[in-house]
Amino acid sequence: MNASREVPRARRIWFDDENLWVELMDSRQLGVPLTYFPKLLKASLEQRTCYEISGGGTGLHWDALDEDISVPGLLAGVAHQAAAAT
Repeated sequence: MNASREVPRARRIWFDDENLWVELMDSRQLGVPLTYFPKLLKASLEQRTCYEISGGGTGLHWDALDEDISVPGLLAGVAHQAAAAT
């Protein structure tokens, strides 16, 4: 399969003061401003680190925050819909 057609999948995530960082299975790293994700921006570090990588790496889920993020959507530049409303 052509690598450019493979669905991007997360290996791990972490946070700094301003960004959500995603390391992909192909070793690329993506930083996304937390302002795109109001629930994560307002959450404590403890809440942010209580997540699940789902769908074989295609999704990120925070049960307690009711937040779901698509990894392919992040790479496509799709910001969280709530960010557009703020």
